[in-house]
Amino acid sequence: MTKTLCFGVMHLITAFSITYALTGSVTIAGAVTFLEPLANTVLHYFFDKYWDHARAQAWRARWRVGRPAAVAQPG
Repeated sequence: MTKTLCFGVMHLITAFSITYALTGSVTIAGAVTFLEPLANTVLHYFFDKYWDHARAQAWRARWRVGRPAAVAQPG
């Protein structure tokens, strides 16, 4: 959980820093910093629902035809 929290803080700092560098506005950078993760969370919910849909499973199965299976790389 600590790693996840650290990544979340890093994400917020990165989003704020980049947006502030591009706009020079603390207000806009602050808004983007909190709206972007909110939008990603909502989009992920719908993405996750569709991922299990039969049509999405069929598309993934067709896409994999003729492609070699992924091979795990030694870490």
